[in-house]
Amino acid sequence: PERVQAQIKHELSLINDLSYEMYFLTVHDLVRFARERGILCQGRGSAANSAVCYALGITEVDPAKSTLLFERFISRARKEPPDIDVDFCMERRGEVIEYVRQKYGERAVSQIVTFGTLGAKSVIRDVGRVLGWSYGDGDRVAKMIPNELNIDLQGAKEKNPELAAAIENEAPVRQLWDYATVLEGLSRNTGIHAAGVVIGDRPLDEFIPLCRGKENEVVTQYAMGPLTDLGMLKMDFLGLRTLTIMQEAVRLIHVANPDFNIDTIPTDNKAAFDIYNRGETLG
Repeated sequence: PERVQAQIKHELSLINDLSYEMYFLTVHDLVRFARERGILCQGRGSAANSAVCYALGITEVDPAKSTLLFERFISRARKEPPDIDVDFCMERRGEVIEYVRQKYGERAVSQIVTFGTLGAKSVIRDVGRVLGWSYGDGDRVAKMIPNELNIDLQGAKEKNPELAAAIENEAPVRQLWDYATVLEGLSRNTGIHAAGVVIGDRPLDEFIPLCRGKENEVVTQYAMGPLTDLGMLKMDFLGLRTLTIMQEAVRLIHVANPDFNIDTIPTDNKAAFDIYNRGETLG
């Protein structure tokens, strides 16, 4: 239809003006590889608003049929580059990362470091251990901190009178508290981001510092935020257990029906939606 053709021309013009062509083709190549290998994968998020993503096979939701707005994905007003998240079967995500390494070079591909910080409970336990406290004594103080997301030591003291009294009346607790409040929030350890991968057109150590992970994998020494600020090409390869379950379901169905295609399942099947409405699902 003319409306769809006009939309694709509009998107291609914007993608070209903003020099995002290589990014789209890179994502398309990853999805193509996965699907040719029978690895269930799916682009998600606002990328599903793009007719170009749909035409490239990155997403499988027709944005024209679903009346999705492309500008939620890319617009001239947004300074950030597009970020296409792609979910892969959890058990086979590693094959895609290995393909990227083979294609772009071992030294041009890296996973991304994350930094664990000393949170309210962990800093209490760690400082207690350094001070020679038994695990039970440190754990007693740590358990006085309310189980609230992102709570800090000051907030815990204000919310729990028992904790405030222990700090006031017990000299060892007060000493521990003084040390812990200084150290709270500092980086404690490193890990590897669950999904993020950086790809370069040359060895990454020409741009950023790298290190080795516990299993000898190449890992950036910069976290996600600084990498984005530097303009590095960051892609998310998320391993999704749901897709692993779906992949196994498709395999089982093919035993009885080799012609089954998950992409052609109707989206208006009342009997299927009734299962959801009755709460007969998990997750």
